[in-house]
Amino acid sequence: MAHDQGSESRTVTARRAVAAAAFCAALLVSACATDPGSVMVGEPNVLPTNYRADLLAYLKTYLNDPTGIREAFIAEPVLRNVGGTTTFGATQRYIVCLRFNAKNSVGRYEGSRDRVVVFLGGKLDTMALARGEQCKDAVWLPFPELEKLRR
Repeated sequence: MAHDQGSESRTVTARRAVAAAAFCAALLVSACATDPGSVMVGEPNVLPTNYRADLLAYLKTYLNDPTGIREAFIAEPVLRNVGGTTTFGATQRYIVCLRFNAKNSVGRYEGSRDRVVVFLGGKLDTMALARGEQCKDAVWLPFPELEKLRR
């Protein structure tokens, strides 16, 4: 029975790639476990108390043109799963749903969009467009401070 050397070579290469990936993953996990600088100190799920002010400061620098924002709404922080499903590594974090209509880089309004803002340790961590049903149960409140934002 003849061996297909090309097939055997691909199998060995695939095994080496899997072993290398497993080694890298183990190395990263062990580094996080042993390096106190890489591990968050304190509770990650602290209710954000200054979330409105934090959002205003962030959006002032994040948006191309923070002036003239329309239809601004916000929901109070809620603890939700983020980053996957409960089976595959979701973690709970406080999130705030945000909705507004801002100008793009050429000065035209983009249309009202829902965004989800994730807080870690009570501080703003990240903001992204809301996906799926992330904000479907949000209780929207007017956010006039955002509509009055200036440069």
